[in-house]
Amino acid sequence: MVREFDGEEPVIPRSVLVTGASSFLGGYLVARLAANPAIERVIAVDSRIPSKDLMRRMGRAEFLRLDIRRPAIAKAIATYDVDTVVHTAPSIMDSAEHSAAIKELNVVGSMQVCAACQRSPSVKRLILRSTSMVYGASGSDPAMFAEGTRARREPTGGYGRDLIDVEGYVRGLSRRRQDIDVTILRYQSMLGPRIKTRVSSYLSMPVVPTAFGYSPRLQFLHEEDALAALEHATLDSRPGTFNVAGDGVVSLAQAVNRAGHVRLPVAASMIQPIIGVLRDGSLPTMRSGTTGYLTYGRVLDNTRMRTEFGFEPKYTTSQTLDDFVTRGKTTPLVSAAAWRDLEARAVVAATALQ
Repeated sequence: MVREFDGEEPVIPRSVLVTGASSFLGGYLVARLAANPAIERVIAVDSRIPSKDLMRRMGRAEFLRLDIRRPAIAKAIATYDVDTVVHTAPSIMDSAEHSAAIKELNVVGSMQVCAACQRSPSVKRLILRSTSMVYGASGSDPAMFAEGTRARREPTGGYGRDLIDVEGYVRGLSRRRQDIDVTILRYQSMLGPRIKTRVSSYLSMPVVPTAFGYSPRLQFLHEEDALAALEHATLDSRPGTFNVAGDGVVSLAQAVNRAGHVRLPVAASMIQPIIGVLRDGSLPTMRSGTTGYLTYGRVLDNTRMRTEFGFEPKYTTSQTLDDFVTRGKTTPLVSAAAWRDLEARAVVAATALQ
């Protein structure tokens, strides 16, 4: 079992290793930790070299180009006497289409990271960036998923399946090494003006295919809150599994309207192919298994995020969406103000008919 927080004062980590350092979350987390003088050493790890801008932001952090699927990760943890490992390598899910190679990176890479932590006497914390996709998406889902709620229709492939397996390895580590504090953060769909995700690509399409006859409820996590939650988990050890999401929900129709784009209702099974057609025949940018998500939506209960994890997001779902539209790279066909005015008139008209 993952150990729960026992009320003791947190101990600032001395030597932190972050995987997935070329991704938005991994790279910017490294930058934040490197700017903290209380942390002696920050090690950034990835098989890909971060952008020049990201490398500059990392400051004093040491970058190691290595593949976490190889035993070299254990040598790095031992060499730098690492006490805290932040496993953000699965953040590749934010932008990359799932493939056999990525599955190997997620699953085999995570197995190697867990094995390295288990063998290292210095490691005392492991933080995993997971995803709300582990809950799946179906018509029988509850209104909100709590951390203990099982998926009604468990993902059989894609990132959802990968992270179910990865979470299992991490929990196994916690059982074998009960002196290691394990924190699993299940992130809701992320949006923001800087980060590029599949949801942001989808909402940026001028014409957005939606499932005919369905009005899925969506919930978002702002990029800044996503980073802040990872930093909080690193600096203030709170073992357990936590949903991380902004308050409130919006419907997919509202999200498309606020982005100033136009919905194209189609049969749910046609969403993926039509996305490809609308992108000039290129591969769809939505991750595999998203048909259910775009049909039924997914909402998380974030109560434990506040009461046990001790984290308060700055942005609600609605504010996250508005910031993405205002400061992001999406170009509206119809202004958000026009859509809001139309929504207000519709409410007034509906009230008058009652």
